[in-house]
Amino acid sequence: MMQARFITIEGIEGVGKSTQIARLAAALEQRGIQPILSREPGGTPMAEQIRALVLQAREEPLPPTAELLLMFAARAVHLHNLIEPNLASGRWVLCDRFTDATFAYQGGGRGLDANTIGQLESLVQGARRPDLTFLLDAPVELGLTRVRQRSGSSPDRFESEKAAFFERVRAAYLTRAAAEPARIAVIDASGTEDAVSTRMLEILEARAWIS
Repeated sequence: MMQARFITIEGIEGVGKSTQIARLAAALEQRGIQPILSREPGGTPMAEQIRALVLQAREEPLPPTAELLLMFAARAVHLHNLIEPNLASGRWVLCDRFTDATFAYQGGGRGLDANTIGQLESLVQGARRPDLTFLLDAPVELGLTRVRQRSGSSPDRFESEKAAFFERVRAAYLTRAAAEPARIAVIDASGTEDAVSTRMLEILEARAWIS
């Protein structure tokens, strides 16, 4: 049986994570792999309820430390109820954001201590880390322009942040990628959707995970 893989897709708003995770899933299905798609925060009914607490704008402010703890609370539920069982059964799991996002958003964006985040990471995840992370990278202004061009609901708490916040988030992502080049593959997301999808598949082929 083919080994299960845990693959995450990261990046700031507007880089195309939702599009690319769907494209990757379709490409894997064509190769006989039936992945589970999920997202963070969220992924299970309980974790989705926590997601709503984190993302919905309210009159009462959500302190950064509370935001951080909610992220890991949702992650603990997600890991226990969805990620770990599926990996144990041999299913690939594709996740739109994971703990790299916490280091980037709550660490880089909010300014929380990376060591504190790392302690929570160890507590909640043990040794579990993604097998591979695709970091879709694009200039902040391009990402925010794409977000503004979307139709639909009003922006959530994160989408409402200023460009300077996302510059810090992007910098934190790139710092993590530089520190873990074997796990985190940086992909230029400023080009076409096809170009991004092709590069993701090339990376999987280079690892001999697909053919």
